[in-house]
Amino acid sequence: MSEELLSFEPATGDELWRGAVSDVDQEVEIARRAWPEWAAKAVTFRSETLRRFADRVKAEADTLADLIARETGKPLWEARTEVESVANKVDISVKAYAERTPNRRIEGAMGLRSAVRHKPHGALAVLGPYNFPAHLPNGHIVPALLAGNSVLFKPSEKTPATGAKLVELFHSAGVPHEVLRLVIGGSDAGKALAGHPGLDGLLFTGSARTGVALSRQFAGQPGKILALEMGGNNPIVVWDTADIATAAILVVQSAFLSAGQRCSNARRLIVKDSLADRLLDEVKALANRLIVDHPHADPAPYMGPVIDNEAADGLTESFLILMSNGGQVIRHMTRPVAGRPFLTPGIIDVTAMPERPDIELFGPLLQVIRVDSFEAAIAEANNTSFGLSAALIGGTPQLYDQFWANARAGVINWNRPTNGASSAAPFGGIGLSGNHRPSAFYAADYCAYPVASAESDAMRASIGVGLRDPEGSRLVTKNYL
Repeated sequence: MSEELLSFEPATGDELWRGAVSDVDQEVEIARRAWPEWAAKAVTFRSETLRRFADRVKAEADTLADLIARETGKPLWEARTEVESVANKVDISVKAYAERTPNRRIEGAMGLRSAVRHKPHGALAVLGPYNFPAHLPNGHIVPALLAGNSVLFKPSEKTPATGAKLVELFHSAGVPHEVLRLVIGGSDAGKALAGHPGLDGLLFTGSARTGVALSRQFAGQPGKILALEMGGNNPIVVWDTADIATAAILVVQSAFLSAGQRCSNARRLIVKDSLADRLLDEVKALANRLIVDHPHADPAPYMGPVIDNEAADGLTESFLILMSNGGQVIRHMTRPVAGRPFLTPGIIDVTAMPERPDIELFGPLLQVIRVDSFEAAIAEANNTSFGLSAALIGGTPQLYDQFWANARAGVINWNRPTNGASSAAPFGGIGLSGNHRPSAFYAADYCAYPVASAESDAMRASIGVGLRDPEGSRLVTKNYL
């Protein structure tokens, strides 16, 4: 009897889905055999196939949104926005492919020309996360398929049902079954896929721990592409502003959207000391009003549960550790539903802590740091090994210029949440947040490689120096062509 993987709804604990664990060797072999034929198709053929996929997503938007909400626990309204992002990704990727990987020809003298074209890598693995189980892997899959690669997609073991539905929609749109393969399994399957010699590269979104392990694994394989997006310990800085109410809204959106389970969520609120008490009163009051409930509740919740009880237990333990090491509680993190992974927003002032942990606390937990100067605020913002997103709330254009120039992050916003990023722009970070291969609009860069060519319709060649004449007595030293 084959091994099975099961998925459960975080909000209820009910079984949602089950499926057989994949044979990784077999899946890689199928994808490798299939990719040359797919790569040989015209890019217009591939783009039209993917546009049909977008149409299929729109046609089944309600079904897909309901599945995402049930499997992740996120509110239904948020799951619907994820589905919209999945459908919109196709047109964005087609535009990005044309802009980032264009064909170029440079005409020269005597019929000579230079050309630049792009080729797919081959068989690429995509490892997807659980927080956006459709949108984030789709952000790798679509540009990879568009460029002519075959794809082996392993969804998170916590959200396999959404992954299976996503692949079903691709196949129903005409993407060959052999070109896009679904790999079901846990961490063992992920390790087997990442280490498979038949892969030409891996596209990953997930934790820094796993990303660092993959970086080490791929370090001795320069011929394979590796794109990493690994989250962040993101700062939101609030400075001189009279509009405390709006600043508080931006802080709450940054910290608690998606129950804090976005890689771009704010983890650290760095605030001017003279503003701190007023701002924190507003933030706490607003956090108190946030509805935490199951995805389909009425009225609609702002937050659902985190992904599972293991994650909820780890976050509550982290909150207690911060308390026991000098953190001052502003708002307690609680478990409102016994036995289920619902968490209320937790806010804690860690200014007095002698050492603050530089980790990504992936949930609704916000740490507060008070500072006296803007230079100190920037220093605190950069006091991390991560570097995904950062935001400045308030201040002047000159202060924002200073912040932008000195903050170390791949996404830097002003008077916008840390988690507000456009798919029409690159998305990625530095340090433990990524390996300088941003996704979103720049995903085209890591899905194909440039090939430079020197070309001529007719052969022309000569050797103008270093040859003996036909008699064998003299060197030819002229005719430098």
